[in-house]
Amino acid sequence: MNFPLYSDIILLRDLPEEGVYAGDIGTVVAQHDVSGLETGYSVEFFDMLGNTVAVVTLPMSCFRLPTRADIPTVR
Repeated sequence: MNFPLYSDIILLRDLPEEGVYAGDIGTVVAQHDVSGLETGYSVEFFDMLGNTVAVVTLPMSCFRLPTRADIPTVR
């Protein structure tokens, strides 16, 4: 599965050094294809005021697409 550019994703693991945690919603800003490796994505995470919290690049197995069952929350 590939994530389209500018699609929302859900982070599946904590990245405390980046200030983002499993369940946080981000936006795909770039796709990185390297032969023989899992596809990677750069994802930008924002606060509720639209300020960038972090931009991380991780393999696609660290994200999933949102479902109808997902509800944004505040931590």
